[in-house]
Amino acid sequence: MIINKLLLIRSKRNVKPRKRFNMRYIMKVKMSQEKGDKAVRDPQFGKKMHDLLAEIKAESAYFTTICGHRGAYIIVNINDASEITAIAEPFFLWLGADVDFIPVMTPEDLAKGGPGISAAIQKWG
Repeated sequence: MIINKLLLIRSKRNVKPRKRFNMRYIMKVKMSQEKGDKAVRDPQFGKKMHDLLAEIKAESAYFTTICGHRGAYIIVNINDASEITAIAEPFFLWLGADVDFIPVMTPEDLAKGGPGISAAIQKWG
């Protein structure tokens, strides 16, 4: 009911819906020692990780240590902030992981941001 009213108000104001865009993030995943130990002992660990990376549509993944724990840096593209929960929850539940999302830019993104940098320099520099 409330959503219908909001949609009606939006349509009366001729407000366009927010444009969805793709933003790239690095997910920093630090696995808990206990759950990580249990997970890697599972003979299906590799398959499960592969399936999870496919499910979240990871662009790439790099496995390493983070502060002495098993970890990964995973590149994901997110269209809307609400997607973060669906992407992070499996890592919380399965691996007891600490997960951080770090927004990043490609060189092309940085080039598009040039006018904003110039404007900031003019005003603040």
